[in-house]
Amino acid sequence: MQQSKLKTIYFSLLTAFICLLLPWSGFALTIRPDFLLLVIIFWLIRAPNLCNIGTAWFAGLLMDLAVGGIFGQYALAYTVTAFFAVMYQRRLVLFSGTQQLVYIVLLLLISQITLLILKIFSGMQMIGWTYFLPSVTGVLLWRVAVFFGLTVGGRTRGT
Repeated sequence: MQQSKLKTIYFSLLTAFICLLLPWSGFALTIRPDFLLLVIIFWLIRAPNLCNIGTAWFAGLLMDLAVGGIFGQYALAYTVTAFFAVMYQRRLVLFSGTQQLVYIVLLLLISQITLLILKIFSGMQMIGWTYFLPSVTGVLLWRVAVFFGLTVGGRTRGT
């Protein structure tokens, strides 16, 4: 049972990683959510004994290799986000659907702000508000996924 769930987790992480590697361009690239981080957050909340902060760190390292930027920036951002996801994981079952969405958008913003701070320290110019659009599309994608049957924290469909 646990072996098959572990395979499901790693298959979903691989699928999310492949979605990030697709040739996005233009406005689609601007609004593309961080699929890998969304899947990591889902499994951190759903199965914290099988997907943990170490998994987030390793996925971040793979993302760093794929992006080719500063090595370790995604690993740090995913690890910090995973820490906050695990910290409130048990309380999430008490949250309403709207509160869960606010929680998810805050987690996505934590990751983006961590990446932004690292990029500014490395000499990148300050960027506009469109930098945070992936958090908005990420939470919309989360809502659609929950509506179509994925449950978070024991909630039923459509919460």
